[in-house]
Amino acid sequence: MSLEPGSFRDRDGRIAYRDGRVFRLISAEALSTWRSLSDKRWLTQAMEKGTLVQTSEVGLDEALGEAASDGNPWAGALEHERIPFVSYPYEWSFSMLRDAALVTLDLLDAALREDFSLKDGTSYNVQFRGAAPTFIDIGSLEPMPAGSAWVGYRQFCQLFLFPLLLQAHKNLDFQPLLRGSLEGISPETANGLFSARDRFRAGVLTHVFLQAKLTRSMAGAQRNVGKELKSAGFSKELIRNNVRNLAKLVRKLTWEPAGSEWGDYTQQHNYDDQDQKIKAEFVDKVSAAVQPKLCWDLGANTGRFSAVAAQHADYLVAADIDHLAVEKHYRSLQQSNVTNILPMVLNLADPSPSWGWGLAERKSLAERGKPDLILALALIHHMVITANIPVEEFIAWLAGLGGHLVIEFVSRDDEMVKRLLMNKKDQYSDYYLEPFEASLKRHFEIVERLPLGSGNRYLYHCSPR
Repeated sequence: MSLEPGSFRDRDGRIAYRDGRVFRLISAEALSTWRSLSDKRWLTQAMEKGTLVQTSEVGLDEALGEAASDGNPWAGALEHERIPFVSYPYEWSFSMLRDAALVTLDLLDAALREDFSLKDGTSYNVQFRGAAPTFIDIGSLEPMPAGSAWVGYRQFCQLFLFPLLLQAHKNLDFQPLLRGSLEGISPETANGLFSARDRFRAGVLTHVFLQAKLTRSMAGAQRNVGKELKSAGFSKELIRNNVRNLAKLVRKLTWEPAGSEWGDYTQQHNYDDQDQKIKAEFVDKVSAAVQPKLCWDLGANTGRFSAVAAQHADYLVAADIDHLAVEKHYRSLQQSNVTNILPMVLNLADPSPSWGWGLAERKSLAERGKPDLILALALIHHMVITANIPVEEFIAWLAGLGGHLVIEFVSRDDEMVKRLLMNKKDQYSDYYLEPFEASLKRHFEIVERLPLGSGNRYLYHCSPR
């Protein structure tokens, strides 16, 4: 089968990449379901709105090429619009996860009106195009048997609701918890993280405490819950009412922390206005020259320079370790007309790995698409001094990505560096201008070097060897 690396199989069929296109190879049953769905007005409206990935049926020969005649087991193929860059829930900010939850619930509510449902409730069914969430798993939509419940409710709680409740009510960052398990946060774990007083907070008693209690009571029990619900007259309208109540709860959840170490960096930095202007002009000049299809802004903070580079890039990933900074960036993107910037919560010293079954369900950062241009502005002192990564190793990693580089060196005379070194043993003999430039020269060609007016910071444009 002439498919690109990265093709994988799920329980609904096979997702395959070929010639830059995305296909879903499906069984006869799934094909029948798609054909009963494809003319539904609510489905086409969701696609037109952008909350559901654009999808159309294509021939197997178009999806598989010459491999179509090799005795493949598929009955049909769908083509999906390709998402520019894949991100995962453990890389999203609070509002990103909340908006993804609402897209899921809104689609479920529309599907229920015409006796369809979602067979799961995972946050991995949503991707972002810029700051716009899009539901991508068409295969999750299926006819709903009469008298059945929404089978995805528990999964929705574990991968959407519990993380949001913990962030909103306890100011507990959910990203490490979601990265700890592909299944999300269990009811028992969530319940253990809330105190008895927290049960009076919105959503905790009903969805956390009672669900954890029910899980314990049913442990080891041999019960056909679906049959019990059907005999009890469980109705579609009851499910729709519950889904609407869930959406109402999610919409009300907010996260407004007082601040964070770097969330207000744009107000804390020690640049003067002229240096800021020079820095923006430098980024603009390089990005205009490179015209990157994909740009990474590492340590993007609230996206000031991301916006500059994005004017010349097809797509830009703006990553930062600080959840609050990414949250602010995401909200600002929603208010603007910029559609080609994807904000992400990411710790470069501990980046998202390949994991899941066969280490293939979720891809590492570089596996999802290598950049043509990397911005690493006011970043290296954090990598070297805060994260204890040697200068040579960091530069070598950047070079391994294969793109152009705009990097800023912040000298030891800078107040930010002095602050980082204040309560640490100074074992950073490589953190001087000379060894930094030597590392750059070993891995890149230095195209331009520009000192900023303060004399403590230097900008470099480097091209790959």
